[in-house]
Amino acid sequence: MKLSDVDIRRCMTEGVIGIDPVPTEEHIGAMSVDLELGNQFRVFTPGKASFVDLSPRGGADMEDLMSHVDLPDGDAFYLHPGDFALGITVQKVSLPTNIAGRLDGRSSLARLGLMVHATAHTIDPGWNGRITLEFFNCGRLPLALRPGMRICAISFETLMTPTSKPYSERPNSKYKEQLSPLPSRIRSEHSEE
Repeated sequence: MKLSDVDIRRCMTEGVIGIDPVPTEEHIGAMSVDLELGNQFRVFTPGKASFVDLSPRGGADMEDLMSHVDLPDGDAFYLHPGDFALGITVQKVSLPTNIAGRLDGRSSLARLGLMVHATAHTIDPGWNGRITLEFFNCGRLPLALRPGMRICAISFETLMTPTSKPYSERPNSKYKEQLSPLPSRIRSEHSEE
């Protein structure tokens, strides 16, 4: 069952859902909370590899294939048509074992060609960290992404029972407690994320 704005406020007040910094009232919608874009990005470095091997044991180290971009406040990150980049939210989100999050791009940005998450829209119960965003510009014009802008919304739903596998407690969780956009860690897969 989805949480309403009333439920979200109550869960934040009681410390059940953590969002830091705490969102202002204008960031809370009918059933979601708008999150803001941070100033760190990751982009593929041209010429580092001719392809990416998706098998867990093959190919180059993903860290070596991507470069960091740290923007000063007030600057913009330009995402050109057909380009892909990783970004990060300003807010750190923490969830209990009985609540999952769902990340959605903003409709106003999608209408300009910005995809905010390529496929990873579920935030697992037990998550604790900032959220990596998977940007793709499917429009025809470059898009200027500015740190601090409202970039996506997170909504919450309760599970029928708490999970026995909270993300932060699984030893093979690849992205737990992330504070910057992390490249794919597909090579570290052994079973589940």
